[in-house]
Amino acid sequence: MGVLQNARLNAIDRLGKIAVEQELRHVLVAGDVYDAENLSTKSLNQPLERMRKYADVNWYLLPGNHDPNRTNGLWYRLRRGLPKNVHICDESDPLFIESDTVAILPAPLHHKSTLEDPTEYMDSVDIPGECIRIGLAHGSVSTFGAGEGAATNYINPDRPNTAGLAYLALGDWHGQREVNSRCWYSGTPETDAFDVTEGGKALIVSVNSNTSVPKVKSVLTGEFRWETISETVASRSDIERLRTKLSGLDDHLERYLVRLQVEGLISLEERTYFDEIIAERFEASFLHFDLDDEHLHVKVTDDDIAMLDIGGFVKAAVDELRNQLVHSDEQVRKLAAQALTRLYVELKRMEAD
Repeated sequence: MGVLQNARLNAIDRLGKIAVEQELRHVLVAGDVYDAENLSTKSLNQPLERMRKYADVNWYLLPGNHDPNRTNGLWYRLRRGLPKNVHICDESDPLFIESDTVAILPAPLHHKSTLEDPTEYMDSVDIPGECIRIGLAHGSVSTFGAGEGAATNYINPDRPNTAGLAYLALGDWHGQREVNSRCWYSGTPETDAFDVTEGGKALIVSVNSNTSVPKVKSVLTGEFRWETISETVASRSDIERLRTKLSGLDDHLERYLVRLQVEGLISLEERTYFDEIIAERFEASFLHFDLDDEHLHVKVTDDDIAMLDIGGFVKAAVDELRNQLVHSDEQVRKLAAQALTRLYVELKRMEAD
């Protein structure tokens, strides 16, 4: 979706503005600056041009598993015309900043996956003792059930202690998460999926020494909101309540991507009402509206049928569809319910005319 791709670029501006407003001089991006390797020159340069605008802010970019540092790869292409305030951290070498009082220790990925912990070198790197050490890495602190030797891109969550780091900035998980007091995932500055929790954020980190606990503050950077909502609907009042809930998300519903899961058993009239004030309205209101109504079943009541002035073959069709709702398998019942709902709507429309 083009608007979401543009939002990711706009997130760079929001990060830059926050840095300027807070008088922050350094922004660390812990991998996956790009989501693919074979990109056009325009796609590669667009993020850099956004960063160039904030000349007083230094940006440190780490190759991750989606954009690893391969020979003659995208990072090689980027070095031509690189803005002075953008720094590519594509080697496992200390990068000294702030008049050599702070050392950034990058752990770039050179392949999409590795069985080695890319941060292991930090334990033995030669850094003056008084220099503040900040690690920058991309990977997972969890083996997800695999042994450490079999896990890919595994990062020891105790690395701040073994390497004497003041802080370890991590990327890979798209949601913001504290691993320990010296190690955080910042998350992506713009959420990109429904299953991401605590996305669309960044971290402001203040460090004074390698031994003091850093101060970590979360800031909102995302433009769009992703919501998954599950509701049970059994009456007209439930439908009204759901409408109120969806309408109350924000004054700017166009910024929302919503996945709505509904279940229940309602009458044909209530189903028609649901389609009118929920399905049709919010499909037009939200940027994206994914309605899962597979388990919202229709019960055709005698009152529903009595409201219709039907006879002959139309009544015969209605009776057959009602029979299918009771005696058929789930797929046929679903189609019968859709057909009855459509027929009900059309007949009511003809009566109104």
